[in-house]
Amino acid sequence: MAAPAVERRTVEVDGIPLSYLTTGDETAPPLILLHGTFWSRVWQPVLPALATHSRCYAIDFPGFGRSGGELNVEQGTVPALAQTVLQAADALGIAQFDVAAHDIGGGVAQQLAATSGRIRKMVLMNAVMFDSWPVPAVERFRDPAVRRNTTEEDLLAARRKSTQACALRTLSEDELEDYLSPWQSPARARSWMAMAAAADARYTLDLVPALKEAAIPTRLVWGRDDDFQKIEFAHRYVKEIPNADLVEVDGKHIPTEDSPGAVAAAMLDHLANGQ
Repeated sequence: MAAPAVERRTVEVDGIPLSYLTTGDETAPPLILLHGTFWSRVWQPVLPALATHSRCYAIDFPGFGRSGGELNVEQGTVPALAQTVLQAADALGIAQFDVAAHDIGGGVAQQLAATSGRIRKMVLMNAVMFDSWPVPAVERFRDPAVRRNTTEEDLLAARRKSTQACALRTLSEDELEDYLSPWQSPARARSWMAMAAAADARYTLDLVPALKEAAIPTRLVWGRDDDFQKIEFAHRYVKEIPNADLVEVDGKHIPTEDSPGAVAAAMLDHLANGQ
């Protein structure tokens, strides 16, 4: 049986065309997938498998991936990005949904789980939580002078280095170029720096009481050798937040590149059965 086709479409939010990858039966339970300092490309390896259960929507935030627009620092905060997700869901006709999130997108997912009342189940993949973030390479962009003096070439070189560091295996040149392609655009480079400047652990720390109360069924799927989001934080999450469990897989910060089959299986087990 052929794998479901993955299509790229757009939906308009506040006059900005947001790009998203979609696949799966349109009548299946909706799953919105979020990125952080990367873009929807991180979910591409597992979308065909996830489509056997869910209607998938891997969204690019404004100024990221293939979306239009440009983020400023205020728009790049976790609460602001969560509002963007809810507006996109409304525009797509989605009321209740599952959410899967990576990196800073995990902070956005936790905001949604704690405050929106619209999340059924959640998957956090090597996500920010508690005070695990921002890492120094991101935190430095809080300084306006750093943002002002960082050229597109500087950012592209840094993204190349960090992208390869996020996988155990050596990514091919074609794969790296695909990952890096959005940051050829000045607006997307500025959007990345705005998200970095907005990174603040208080957003996830402040959510902990509400997350405990909401107790959304949550699975953490973690590349155990991640140098950026340490697995110790995942262990802490499942210890402190009710209704959460952890599946470790081989990989680093983007385990969909190292263990796509294991990541997809862990996600499907949770989404289709879960707690």
